[in-house]
Amino acid sequence: MFISSAYAQTAAAGSGGMMSSLGGMLPLVLMFVVLYFVMIRPQMKRQKEHRAMIEALAKGDEVATAGGLLGKVSRLGETHIGLEVAEGVEIQLQRSAVVQVLPKGTVK
Repeated sequence: MFISSAYAQTAAAGSGGMMSSLGGMLPLVLMFVVLYFVMIRPQMKRQKEHRAMIEALAKGDEVATAGGLLGKVSRLGETHIGLEVAEGVEIQLQRSAVVQVLPKGTVK
């Protein structure tokens, strides 16, 4: 009484099935292309730069860590570094915790 009847529509003869499916996928493909150039590619570039910076660390470099610590690199290991945060105080960190190499003379 309150619900109207629903009738199925018949498919139109000769509809371009292949062309309409390609046309429907075009916005999806364009969205992935834009996503690649806006998000994925810049992130990969930042990762490459960070990896190069970590590999180039040398004893005596002044660095900032992800936790906000500033100090001088006193020991270098394959995966860890020794960071002198004060005179006579050395901590051990993972290399990946270093986020920035500071100019000489920043850490006093």
